[in-house]
Amino acid sequence: MEWVYIEDLPKYEDKSVEIRGWVYNKRSSGKIRFIIIRDGTGYVQGTIYSEKKDNPILKKFDKLTQESSLYIRGEVRKDQRAPGGYEISVSDIEIIQIAEDYPITPKKHGISFLMKNRHLWLRSRKQNSVLQIRTELIKAVRDFFDNRGFRLMDTPILTPSACEGTTTLFETEYFDQSAFLSQSGQLYNEATAMAFGKVYCFGPTFRAEKSKTRRHLIEFWMAEPEIAFAKLDDIKELSEDLVLYIIGRVLEEKKTELDILERNTKPLEQVKKPFPRMTYEEILQKLEQEGRKLNFGDDFGAPEETLISKIFKQPVCITHFPAKIKAFYMQPDDTRPDLVLGLDVLASEGYGEIIGGGQRIHDTKLLKEKIKEHNLPKKDYQWYVDLRKYGSVPHAGFGLGIERVLAWICNIKHIRETIPFPRLLYRIYP
Repeated sequence: MEWVYIEDLPKYEDKSVEIRGWVYNKRSSGKIRFIIIRDGTGYVQGTIYSEKKDNPILKKFDKLTQESSLYIRGEVRKDQRAPGGYEISVSDIEIIQIAEDYPITPKKHGISFLMKNRHLWLRSRKQNSVLQIRTELIKAVRDFFDNRGFRLMDTPILTPSACEGTTTLFETEYFDQSAFLSQSGQLYNEATAMAFGKVYCFGPTFRAEKSKTRRHLIEFWMAEPEIAFAKLDDIKELSEDLVLYIIGRVLEEKKTELDILERNTKPLEQVKKPFPRMTYEEILQKLEQEGRKLNFGDDFGAPEETLISKIFKQPVCITHFPAKIKAFYMQPDDTRPDLVLGLDVLASEGYGEIIGGGQRIHDTKLLKEKIKEHNLPKKDYQWYVDLRKYGSVPHAGFGLGIERVLAWICNIKHIRETIPFPRLLYRIYP
C-alpha cells in the first residue's frame, strides 16, 4: 500500500493508501469513530465503522491520545463535509507511539506558556498555517528575482564591520580579532552587483536592539536586491512589483491557510500600483494634520508608522529623508544635501515598514568624508571604498523583511508568530 501525503489525496480518490502522521483529534458517534490526522501537509478525517465492540481496530482507536504517532491505511473517498474535501475509510491502524498528556489543549493558554512551548505550539493549526504561508512567501521572493535575471549571492554572516550602526551589533571573537553578526548583506551585495550587474541575497540578519515592540525580532530574515546603474526611481518600481508579486502568490496558493487564519483578504486584493509616493517632509505634514507633530530630523517610530499605514489604504513609499537619521552610505539629494535618497515602504492596515533602502553614494571622496563623519574605522571599510575607485556607478537597493511582510499578509498582531523560533529581547529558549 502506497504511503502518500495528505495534500496529495485528490490524486488517489477511490484508492487504498497509507497516511503517516499524528492524531489531531478524535471522537465517537454511535458505531462510527472519527479521527483527524495531520502529517504536516494537511489534515484528513479517518472514519471507522464497526458493530463489534471487540474489533481490534477499535481497541487501538481507544488507546490513541492527542499527538500520538501512527499509520492509518484505508480507501480515499471524496466528501465535501470532511476537512480538505476527502476522508479515509480506515481499514487498519498501526500505532507508532502513544503520546503523553499533551500540554497544549483546546483551552486558552497565556502567551508566555505558548512561547515556552514553541516547539509544540508549531503543531497547532493556526501556527502551522502561518509558517506554510511563510514557505510560499519565501518561494515567491526567490522566484521573483530569479525570473528577472538577478543572481543569488550568499553574503557573510560574520563581518568585520557594521552596516546599519555600531550600537546594534553582536560582537564575537574571531580567533585573534573581533567579528560581528551581520546586520545586512548590503555592503557585500554592492560588491557583487559591480561584478554581476543585479544581485540579491537572502538570509538571517541580527540586530542587538533593546526593543520590545510587536515589530522587532533580534534575528530575522531579509531579501536584499542591489542593482548597478539603478537610481531611486528604479527601486521604487522594483519594490512595488515585488510586494504585488508576493501578495498575488500567497492569495493564489494559500487560500486554505488564509481561511484558517480568518484573514479578510479584501485589503490585500485591493493593493495596486502605483503606491502613494510621498517625501519625508510631506509625511510630517500629514502626521501633523492627524494630530501627531514631529520636528524635522525626527525619525518615525512605531506609533508614527502605524498611523501612516492606517491613513493610506495602500502601502506607501516614503523618500528623501534627513541625512542625519540615515546610514552613512546614502546618496545625498543633488538640490538638498541635507536630504538623502532613501526609500521606506510602509505596509497598509497599520503594519508599518516592510522595506528600507535607497540609492548609495558612488563618489569616492564623498564616501570617505561620510566614513570619517560617522567615526567609522577607515581600515574596515577600505574594500568598500575600493568599489568607488574602479569603475564606480550609481547603484541602489533595499531590504525586505520577511517576518514583517508575513505579519501583514496574515494579519498577525505580533511578529513573534512569523518565524519558527523567535529570538526576542528576553527570550532565547527554546
